Amino acid sequence: MSSAVKKTISLPPDLAKEAEEMARAEGKTLSAVVQDALRATRAARLKSELRGIQDHWSRKAKVKGLLTEKDLERYLRK
Repeated sequence: MSSAVKKTISLPPDLAKEAEEMARAEGKTLSAVVQDALRATRAARLKSELRGIQDHWSRKAKVKGLLTEKDLERYLRK
């Protein structure tokens, strides 16, 4: 079982109120709401990075004329 690390954060009053309202509405602790928000942000960042990597390699493939999976299979067999 992992242990929690306690941190102190500062929020503007409106954001703090909204976070507390979310916690009440969802039946969670304020800590759980913040954890969920951080996980969602991390997932969005990773998804964005993946899209960037996919775009990079898609452009490289197009330059080589690799537009389909069959094109890629032929290229890899060379």
